[in-house]
Amino acid sequence: MNLNRSARWVFVDRYVIAIYIRLSIDDTKVESMSIDSQRKILVRYAENLGIHNMEILEFVDNGYTGTNFERPAIQELLKQVKTFKINCVIVKDFSRFGRNSLEVGYFTQQVFPIFNIRFISINDNFDSCNYKGDTGGLGITLKYLVNEYYSRDLSKKSKTAKYMKMRNGEYKSGIYCYGYKRDHNGDMAIDEAVADNVRLIFKLASQGKSSYEISKELFDRKILTPAQYKTQNGKNTNDISRCKYWVTSTILRMLDNEQYIGTFVMCKQTVREVGSTLMMKRDESEWIKIPNHHPAIINKELFDKVQKIKLTFKQPYKKSRNYILKGKVFCGCCYHAMDYLNKNTPEYICYYTKCDETEPCYKMNIEEKELHEIIFKIVSQQSQIILNVDNVLDLNKLQIQTEHTIELENQIDSYQKKKQQLYEQLLMNEIAINEYRAEKKNWDKKLRVVQEHYNKSYKQVENISSDSKAKSQALHIAKDASKENTLTQTLADALIERVYISPNKNIEIVWKIRDFCLDSS
Repeated sequence: MNLNRSARWVFVDRYVIAIYIRLSIDDTKVESMSIDSQRKILVRYAENLGIHNMEILEFVDNGYTGTNFERPAIQELLKQVKTFKINCVIVKDFSRFGRNSLEVGYFTQQVFPIFNIRFISINDNFDSCNYKGDTGGLGITLKYLVNEYYSRDLSKKSKTAKYMKMRNGEYKSGIYCYGYKRDHNGDMAIDEAVADNVRLIFKLASQGKSSYEISKELFDRKILTPAQYKTQNGKNTNDISRCKYWVTSTILRMLDNEQYIGTFVMCKQTVREVGSTLMMKRDESEWIKIPNHHPAIINKELFDKVQKIKLTFKQPYKKSRNYILKGKVFCGCCYHAMDYLNKNTPEYICYYTKCDETEPCYKMNIEEKELHEIIFKIVSQQSQIILNVDNVLDLNKLQIQTEHTIELENQIDSYQKKKQQLYEQLLMNEIAINEYRAEKKNWDKKLRVVQEHYNKSYKQVENISSDSKAKSQALHIAKDASKENTLTQTLADALIERVYISPNKNIEIVWKIRDFCLDSS
């Protein structure tokens, strides 16, 4: 069944054209690329198409790169496309729509045809109506590639200039580590309000204090965490309720940071690919380091002394630990991940509040074996409930609803043919204009009613299908669970999103499959 075929009937009274405008930072230097310039070109072109009952919707991304589709306006446009609210998309040229050849080709050659969307690129002389079942030829493919390689070349040149400034110590990022701030020239200057806290951390570390002991000392002295300090100074970028304590990882990063001895350190990370927002860590040999770049908070002797003590939990040759509930166990009070201690009797413990004895989860722990037993008991109980419930999938209901939806679709086709015949009668002078208008109004009203019924029916088909799939999946896992006598990696991966531990060993499970948690009543 092809339910998508009805997309062309969504708008019985109007033809919706979406004009998409994109302006990147570099484009602001070119007048012909301005938002107003693009708007005039697109609106004029749309109006000259000569389409009756036309409505123009405008989507604008100002200051966004075309190398990816993570843009608010393009996402809203695509959302409306997928809900059958757009008939045609017009852009000034392919590069405005996007500079990634694979993604642009995917939308223009795969997505838009499915939703019966006409796509027009004015400067490229491309109209999808002229290329039915065709990609547009070699010329269009070359334009895709030129746009992508232009973006890559521009990115490369921009990075080269940026790295040159970094190596010369001229680059000003404006994002500085705790203990530093920007001065009136934008240079890196010591933030005296918290510099003594940095000195205290290094002093305690040089005395052989562990990272836990340092965090406890900072808490006892009521020293604000970096996130709390930022918020106090109007830079509210963190959920402060989750940043009340100095965590050991923050302290260890600070003790390892050469910027505190005046060394400029940049290029620790790089993007995975052009247009991506995902970052990956570079090898330390690729970092840019410039000694004596800015005022030092810590002298080199003290820094080197701390490095020799090796106050770190890092064990470079230690194998990665794998355990059944890895990354799934969280504290039900502070909502931080609980640490897994792989000792003679493995256990989970909440270390986040270990400095504050007043917290309900202070040093709260649970043995791994006990946690597995509790979870498996819950899984077994839920499995029995699912197996005892009448889980026969209502395929009958799905078939009936699908058939009803097809009937409505055929009815829409029939009404459209009636309208077409009516229009032909008008052209042949078989009916008067007044009679045509009255009859057309009548058929339009019927179309709106049946379209509403169709949309509801189609949604029901989707819901029934989704519910059937979820029930089938839950039933399959319940059968597998009934064959086990303990919690396995397979069951944990299939069923458990998260496990929250609260005092008195209260357990709350967030299930991956919604239908697995059924009420026994």
